[in-house]
Amino acid sequence: MAVREAFEAANRGTLDDTLLDSYSRHPLGGWLEYTALRKRMDTLPIPRGNAFLARHRGEPVARAFRNDWLAALAARSEWTALLANWDAGIDDPGLRCLRLQALQATGRADAVWTSDAQALWRGTGKSLPASCDAPFAHLATQGALDDALRWERFDKAVAEGQSGVMRAIARGMSADAATQANAYAAYIDKASVDVGTWPKNARSRLVASWGLARLAKASPDQAEALLPGVAQALGFNGEERARVLVPIALWTVASYGPASARRLAAVPESAYDASLHEWRVREALARSDWRSALAAIRKMDDTQRNDSRWTYLAARTSELTGDTAGAKVLYRQAAKKSDFHGFLAADKLDQAYALCPWQPVVAHAAKQAIARDPSIVRALQLFALDRKGWAQREWADALSRFSDEQRRIAVEVAQDNGWFDRGVFALVNVDGKRYPEEQRLYLLRFPLHHDATIRREAAKNRLDPAWVAAEIRAESVFDPNARSSADARGLMQVLPATGAGVAAKIGMSWKGGDSLFDPDTNIALGTAYLRQLMDKYGGKPYQVIAGYNAGPAPLGRWISQRPTMDPDFWIETISYKETREYVARVLSFSTLYDWRLNGDAVRLSDRLLGNGNGPRKAFACATPEAPKPAQTPAPAAPKKPTLKDRRRH
Repeated sequence: MAVREAFEAANRGTLDDTLLDSYSRHPLGGWLEYTALRKRMDTLPIPRGNAFLARHRGEPVARAFRNDWLAALAARSEWTALLANWDAGIDDPGLRCLRLQALQATGRADAVWTSDAQALWRGTGKSLPASCDAPFAHLATQGALDDALRWERFDKAVAEGQSGVMRAIARGMSADAATQANAYAAYIDKASVDVGTWPKNARSRLVASWGLARLAKASPDQAEALLPGVAQALGFNGEERARVLVPIALWTVASYGPASARRLAAVPESAYDASLHEWRVREALARSDWRSALAAIRKMDDTQRNDSRWTYLAARTSELTGDTAGAKVLYRQAAKKSDFHGFLAADKLDQAYALCPWQPVVAHAAKQAIARDPSIVRALQLFALDRKGWAQREWADALSRFSDEQRRIAVEVAQDNGWFDRGVFALVNVDGKRYPEEQRLYLLRFPLHHDATIRREAAKNRLDPAWVAAEIRAESVFDPNARSSADARGLMQVLPATGAGVAAKIGMSWKGGDSLFDPDTNIALGTAYLRQLMDKYGGKPYQVIAGYNAGPAPLGRWISQRPTMDPDFWIETISYKETREYVARVLSFSTLYDWRLNGDAVRLSDRLLGNGNGPRKAFACATPEAPKPAQTPAPAAPKKPTLKDRRRH
């Protein structure tokens, strides 16, 4: 029996032990056994479960099994076995509460137990799993969950907007405290001006300010109307007023309401965060108030202001307000970046695009060593079986042991095996650490696959192949089996309903939603849909890209609100963060894929407008920063790759 069929049988609970034993030496034998065993957790003999953990100690499959095993042992009241199998590194609250239950059941609810249970209680304002109910009830009966501890968690629930948790906490309070706590919970659900009977203390101000802040998201007008009376009644301080003023301004400006400028001005400068600084710029841009937009950029801190986005927009607004010399300085600064705004800045200066590729030379032996690593072997085989969650666990286990150089080699090995998203998720930003030099690993970060199909369908629909490749990179990172929570499927993330509609329009046979997992079908329908959007919206790619991401209704609204706005400003004033960033990302990816395919690129300022016949731009490398650790960079001038149907260039 092939391993895929074995997994399917194990998942059905029909894989017998004889067949299971035949896979004991297979790289995925542990995962196969785990799949089989978790179907019988309620009756699995304790020695068998313990033996599995012993055989796979230190492997990701053991950690996955242990979590399920502990829950099963608790359900069977096998408390001693649960404690014997406990691992101190487990941080899941539900499992930690099962351990507390086990200690309690075996007579070990001592002072340390009480401290651990109290730490779990106060650790979050959100709802905890049902397994925590028994330990918390025991805490209460022992007098170790008094009103002070309840209020401590209650305050966290207020900030989380968890009125249900607030009411649950109140049930164990003394009568007077419970009455006040329930009044607070009701206010989080429905803020009003009726706070006159509340105690004038910090907690009342906390609840009222968070209640009004929550209301501001749904109704900024109502929150603004209530704020003066509530603030006066309870004596809000500046921080509490700002807690309400910020969401009032944010949720007004996010829809560019008429009160946007006034409400932004009402927020104290000390309360501005990065997001509100950005929205102050966008609001001014939406009104074509270039001076106010420039002033808003100048109020950002250095880190935010020096991002290429805001440097470019500072240059644009400087130019529009008559400071041509200042604008050129800012354009030169932005043009050093190999991104959307950097490329636009380079167009303004009529200079080559900045690009300093780095492709380390990897010794064959080093690559083979990574490919033979047991965790990498299991990860690649699990990925091939579309067991992505387990594959990622094995991948993470390998990377936890690898050096930075080995991690980069692992990405190359993964791409050799069709796992392209490792070039996105295992480079540049990894486990909270940033490796900026890895942005230059363009061949790994921008893979090419299904090249022949991309070229054929792009030509058929009069589209730039680089744009199609960029859409695939942005949507699925070349994973043909990708499926979103909204049920968008395949390389170009086409919804089944969209696919059926497009197929009918172009006379293509529709074979159901699963046909979208076929690369040829998906690219054919995705490119045809892009063509339909191009025809509908006047051939402006930047608007089509926005519609591809957000849908026709929001796109129609944005076009009607700012029909004559310049493309760069129009993109920046898109109200949806996801779409705003998506449009810039796809357009910059298009430029990079144009380089990958042709060695030069259509000017991005022309690409925005669908003009693919203008002069093409070269790429040039100024003196790059030396990679850390030092590696031999690839030559600055890339070779012109050809379009072939291969996994990696």
